[in-house]
Amino acid sequence: MNHEKRTFEFYVLAAFFLIFVLFLYGPLSAILILSFQGPDGGLTFPLNGVSVHWFFNLFEKQAVGDFGASFRRSFTLGLMVMVVTVVVSLLAGLAFRRRFRGSTVLFYATVASLVVPSIIISLGIGVVFQQSGLKPAWYSSAFGAHLTWTLPFGVLIMFAVFNRFSPAYEEAARDLGATSWQTFRHVVLPMIAPSLIGVGLFGFTLSYDEFARTLMTSGSYNTLPLEIYGMTTNVTTPVLYALGTVTTLFSFTIILVALGIMLMLRRRQAKTS
Repeated sequence: MNHEKRTFEFYVLAAFFLIFVLFLYGPLSAILILSFQGPDGGLTFPLNGVSVHWFFNLFEKQAVGDFGASFRRSFTLGLMVMVVTVVVSLLAGLAFRRRFRGSTVLFYATVASLVVPSIIISLGIGVVFQQSGLKPAWYSSAFGAHLTWTLPFGVLIMFAVFNRFSPAYEEAARDLGATSWQTFRHVVLPMIAPSLIGVGLFGFTLSYDEFARTLMTSGSYNTLPLEIYGMTTNVTTPVLYALGTVTTLFSFTIILVALGIMLMLRRRQAKTS
């Protein structure tokens, strides 16, 4: 059997990928291990016993930090951003299927926030709210700041989806007597549903862990990323690592659920086609 000889470029890419994996999962692995410190353990290695003490400690009243409330705020904000991102991205994708006056300007205005530093947008929105006599809050100013981050990605994804979408399916449905709404409901929507779930997942995760655009816009109450950042200067126990482990597992769970839903939709679509 002839074996193809590996090229130099292959080993360079393999080394780069290995370094990438170490940088990505190395810190996560360290936090995961340290979260199982014993009750008398510290913030560094070696482990002083093994226990789940610090995970139970998360549900106790802390001297500093409010895990539960900050998590609920981040989760609620993420859901709000997810819904708006999906709806607006879908409508934008449908609208831009046809050329209209000002479409180019509108497109670049939508994606322009991607090249503006996040902290500048956060600062600007916070200043506008204060000068307008409005109190910044996570459900208002932070909500708008997060949308400036998630909407451009959602719109770009839907543009790519509809650029590959053949209008022949819609024409066939209309030839069979379907109305515009029936065509969208029974033809277009099922075909783009996995992409919409991806947009929703993208919007939720970008909002859930967003720090810079929340810093100046969340008002008096922190979201989870801000709470964790504040705790890094105050908390001196492995409860911080336990919190990091729980939030990471939660993020992976959301991703797995979304992937499972997309797989179910694709299987259902394959059965009906």
